[in-house]
Amino acid sequence: MPKQIITSANAPTTGFTAVAKPAPIAQAIRHGNMLFVSGQGPLDPATKTVVEGDIEVQTRRTLDNLLSVLDAAGATLANVVNMRVVLRDPGDFPRFNEVFAEYMAGEKVTRTCIGATPHRKGVNVEIDCVAMFD
Repeated sequence: MPKQIITSANAPTTGFTAVAKPAPIAQAIRHGNMLFVSGQGPLDPATKTVVEGDIEVQTRRTLDNLLSVLDAAGATLANVVNMRVVLRDPGDFPRFNEVFAEYMAGEKVTRTCIGATPHRKGVNVEIDCVAMFD
């Protein structure tokens, strides 16, 4: 079975390229019953620019982008089995986690959260995930 490229117009694809250039990555790839979603950050889908705001604002935009990609693949958070999170400032974890828990609304996933420097200036959170289909 060939891999299927998933694209949502409601989420950005950047690959850290210039706004006018096509990205070298896919928002997500489905292969069989697995869906791999590229790291999403707090970028405005229309402008591909970083949204202004604190970690809560950036987490909401990041999760909204992630949800848009999941939706384009016919998935929801119920399909997600693993998430990886990068926080620029590990001190943001408590406020990040409050927003994360709100979005998860009782869904359970495995998650790794590390403190590191995201690739783009102003990006304070990045999240990717793996989802499964029956």
